[in-house]
Amino acid sequence: MAKLLYSVTMSADGFITGPNGDMQWMRPYLSAIPEVDELIPQIGSILVGRRSHDGDDPHKGDEGEGKAFGGGWDGPHFVVTHRPPQLPEPGVTYVDQLPKAIAAAKEAAGDRYVNIIGADIARQCLAAGEVDEVLLIVAPVFLGDGTRVFEEPGGRTIRLRPHPGSNLRFDVLR
Repeated sequence: MAKLLYSVTMSADGFITGPNGDMQWMRPYLSAIPEVDELIPQIGSILVGRRSHDGDDPHKGDEGEGKAFGGGWDGPHFVVTHRPPQLPEPGVTYVDQLPKAIAAAKEAAGDRYVNIIGADIARQCLAAGEVDEVLLIVAPVFLGDGTRVFEEPGGRTIRLRPHPGSNLRFDVLR
């Protein structure tokens, strides 16, 4: 059965976007990340929030613009939103409820990962107890502002255990 994995590239100070959702900061760090290269063939589907789906693309202006992992992965996307677009995209399913989106993404993924993209949808999945693993890729830069990899106003502790053989891959403890 599919597992949910929150994989994310973040700055050394814990931001996944710069101010106003800017993803262009990531451009110098996109090439040849071994953890991503290993992960891509293990992904069966993508679960993403609408803001991340519609947001800035670090591959803007490149051949990989608008494609998952810059075109390195192709498959079913499930976008959680209460505002589906007038013109849906091929390969993208818009779902208005998180539990239904998770179930559909798991079914589509088979025995591979459902890769979660976006801080808010990851936070919601963590709150629902649905995230199995977290993969953090740290880019050597401080952004100083933007969207944090995880933010819970008022605080909430999510315990993680290092995944065997990895420094930045963790199992979520429930």
